[in-house]
Amino acid sequence: MPKASSLAASIHQALGIDVDVMVGARGQFDVVADEALVFSKQQEQRFPEADEIIDALRSLPS
Repeated sequence: MPKASSLAASIHQALGIDVDVMVGARGQFDVVADEALVFSKQQEQRFPEADEIIDALRSLPS
């Protein structure tokens, strides 16, 4: 969970958003905002970079 905690801290610092980190299935790493999937490790076959998640969250409709 260190990657998830680090990403959560980056999101909070950049956007002031409180982030919930939840344990999922082994190997699962999804980023979900307002019930929409923003990033899936399974689909992308890699972990996300903080900047790409922050940019994706900024582009979501408010």
